[in-house]
Amino acid sequence: MEVLKQLFEQHFRVPADQVSRLQGQLGGSGRAILRLASGGISAIGILYPVKEENIAFLEFSRHFRRHGLPVPEIYAESLKQGAYLEEDFGDMTLFDFLNKNRDGENISASAVDAYRKVVGTLPRFQVDAGRDLNYKVCYPRSSFDRQSIAWDLNYFKYYFLRLAGIPFNEQALEQDFSRLTRFLLGADHDYFLYRDFQSRNIMLRDGQPFFLDYQGGRKGALQYDIASLLYDGKADLPPQLRQQLLDDYLDCLAEHIPLDRAAFMEHYYAYVYVRILQALGAYGFRGFYERKAHFLQSVPYALKNLAWLADNVKLPIALPALMEALCGMSRSDTLQGLASSANSLTVRIFSFSFHRTLPSDETGNGGGFTFDARSLPNPGREEQFMQLTGKDGPVIDYLNQQESVRQYFANVLTLIDASVFAYQRRGFKNLMVSFGCTGGQHRSVFLAEQLATHLRGANGVSVIVRHMEMEKMGK
Repeated sequence: MEVLKQLFEQHFRVPADQVSRLQGQLGGSGRAILRLASGGISAIGILYPVKEENIAFLEFSRHFRRHGLPVPEIYAESLKQGAYLEEDFGDMTLFDFLNKNRDGENISASAVDAYRKVVGTLPRFQVDAGRDLNYKVCYPRSSFDRQSIAWDLNYFKYYFLRLAGIPFNEQALEQDFSRLTRFLLGADHDYFLYRDFQSRNIMLRDGQPFFLDYQGGRKGALQYDIASLLYDGKADLPPQLRQQLLDDYLDCLAEHIPLDRAAFMEHYYAYVYVRILQALGAYGFRGFYERKAHFLQSVPYALKNLAWLADNVKLPIALPALMEALCGMSRSDTLQGLASSANSLTVRIFSFSFHRTLPSDETGNGGGFTFDARSLPNPGREEQFMQLTGKDGPVIDYLNQQESVRQYFANVLTLIDASVFAYQRRGFKNLMVSFGCTGGQHRSVFLAEQLATHLRGANGVSVIVRHMEMEKMGK
C-alpha cells in the first residue's frame, strides 16, 4: 500500500489522506484494488505481482488512449513493486446500472441505451486499435489459438464437470473438443480479442462507458467478445434484447470492415458455447475447488443460457459427447440445488463486538447494514446476566421489556424489510446485516436472533446467522 501512496504523492504533489479497498470490481483476479484520494482528487491503485500481465495492461491502456478509446489514463507505475495508479471512473459498473434499471426481464430504456453504447464501441477495440497493437506483450498467449482454447475447455472439464460430479466419456469428449477447436479456428481471427468483455469490467460515468480489465487480450475472432457480453451470466439479458444488441453490434462492425453476416453467424454460437464453458470452469475453480461459494451463484445463469442454446441453436458441427455432458448438468441434483438457491435471497446476519474487527463480506457485494446497539440498555452490566448471552431466556425477556429496544428493532425491521423486498424484485442474491455491541454477547446476539426469526418466515429468503464473539468463546 505504501508504494501506491508514494505514486499518488509523486503524481498529484499532495499526499493521499484517504485510502479504501474496493471489493468486487475484479472479483476473481487476485488483484488488490484501492481508491486513494485527497480533497477532490482520486485515483485507483492496483497491486498485482504478475509483471507480464501488468505490462500488457499498461501498454494496452496507452495504445487504446492513442486511438481515442475510453480507457483509464495511467498516472504512475512501479513494475518492480507490482503497482500502478490509474484514472478513477467511479463505482457504477454496467452490471450495477442494469440491476438498478430493471424489473425482471423488463429493462429500462436507459440501460438498453448504455448497452448500445458499449456494443457500438467494441469494434473500435477489435478493428481500429487492433490493427497496430503490439501483440508481443500479450500474456499468457499472443492469440486465442489452439493452446488457449484447450486451456479453456480443460478448465471446464476438470474444474467444473469433474468437481460437480457430472459423468462423461473422456476420450469422446476430447474428440469433441478437437472438433470444436478446429471449427472455432476456422473463423477469421486477425482482430483484437478483449477476452473478458463483460458488464462488471465496464464503468459508467455521466452516462458514458469506460473500459477496464483487458490485460488478458490477444489476437482472436470477433465473435468471442460480443458473446462474452451478451451471455454474461448474472446479467441475465432476455433473448430478445441479446438479439437486438447483436444486430446493433453487427451494424457498427460493418462500418469498420466489409462484413459477411452469414459467415459471422456461422461461427458465432460456437463462440457463445466456448465462452460459457470457460466461465463455468472459472466458477468451478473458485467455487468447488477454492470453496468460495458465492462464485457458484453464477452457475444457474450459465445453465439457463445453455438450456436456451439447446432449444434454439443447432451448431454446424456434431458434438455428441459434449452435448451429453451438458444434458447431464441439467439432470444433476448438485447443480439443480444451486439453481434452487439462486432463486432465493440469502441474508447473512452477524453479531460482533466493537472491540474486534467488523464482520467481513464473503460474497463480494460490499456488505449491507451495520447497526450499533451500544445505545440500548446493556444486560452485561447486570450480574445475573453476565454469564448468559442474547440467546438465553432471561436476557431475551429483559430486552423485550425495554421500550427503547422495541423501538430500535422496529426501525431495523422497516429498513431490512424494504431492502429484502427491493433485493428480491431486482434479482439480488445476498444481503448482509451486522449488529455490534460492546461485548458482542448480549444485545447484538439478541437482535441478530430476532431478525433471523422474523426473516425465516419470509418467502424466498434463506438465513445464515453467525455470532462472531460467541464463536471465539466456544459458545
